[in-house]
Amino acid sequence: MMQADSTRAVRWGVISTAKIGREQVIPAIKASRNGYVAAIASRDADKARAFAAELGIERSYDSYEALLADPEIDAIYNPLPNDGHAPWSIAAIKAGKHVLVEKPMAMDAAETRTMIDAAQAAKVLLAEAFMYRFHPQHARVRELIAAGEIGQPNLISAEFTYAMAESVTDNVRLKPELGGGGLWDVGCYCVNAIRLISGREPQSVSGYAVVGRSGVDESFVGILRLPDGMLAHFACGMRSHNTQQYVISGTNGSITVDLPFRPDDNSPTLKLIRHDQTTLITVPVANQYVLMVEDFAAAILDKRAPRYSAEDGYQNMRVLDALAQSAREGRQVAL
Repeated sequence: MMQADSTRAVRWGVISTAKIGREQVIPAIKASRNGYVAAIASRDADKARAFAAELGIERSYDSYEALLADPEIDAIYNPLPNDGHAPWSIAAIKAGKHVLVEKPMAMDAAETRTMIDAAQAAKVLLAEAFMYRFHPQHARVRELIAAGEIGQPNLISAEFTYAMAESVTDNVRLKPELGGGGLWDVGCYCVNAIRLISGREPQSVSGYAVVGRSGVDESFVGILRLPDGMLAHFACGMRSHNTQQYVISGTNGSITVDLPFRPDDNSPTLKLIRHDQTTLITVPVANQYVLMVEDFAAAILDKRAPRYSAEDGYQNMRVLDALAQSAREGRQVAL
């Protein structure tokens, strides 16, 4: 795909040489119609230079501060470990940069609120990088529900797991002080999808965790009570066989989404069941990372709000906080 026209393009800077940036977000920005990666920063100068050379990025910096001081950078993508989301996003905001920050937005809802307040004060945009939301399959699911295809929806289930080898002990996702754990890493997708598809905020939650030797939750199950007689539950984990799915059940049918979070290059198929008849609905292939960065860049260029607000990130974090509290205290937590 052609590089964006620099006269109508957002100049991105990327904090850290994280894998998600290297493999997904930087290629997406490079493929986008309205942005390009102008600079990369790492605390290791040699790593930054090598990364920039490998990915064709014109400038590299040996500190995050130097990148934030660059007047030719419009927006920052922040894929640092979770404990770096709030402090470095706020530093970028105070430097006048718009910020797209990896999920979850911060270590807790209080940090997220501080980030939002800082962005509002600086008059810059802030958004959470939940790329899956931009895939058209979810809009199709909501259209089917709105059209009454499954009757009154009343139950949602979601699952997102992956199998980190038992021999792995030094991954950032296994470090409590860095915001590790399955709930923060993949459970956040399940919670977000439940909120997105239902269009409702949970009234109360119950959480159940299995904490590994790492000190973080390696398996987590949550139950959410939603308004209008709806219930939802999800399972997530870092030591379980790879799965991703959500199912919406209603009074007359159900919809199953088999690749909701990482369809990648697949053409997703939705399974609609009504009165024991199954209809398969194929959704075209889409690069959800490109759609995400294009929306954020368009919001900057057009001086509008992003498709999904930072406030949504705060609401998601409130639910995650409540689930973690429930698991710690062994009781239901109201929101």
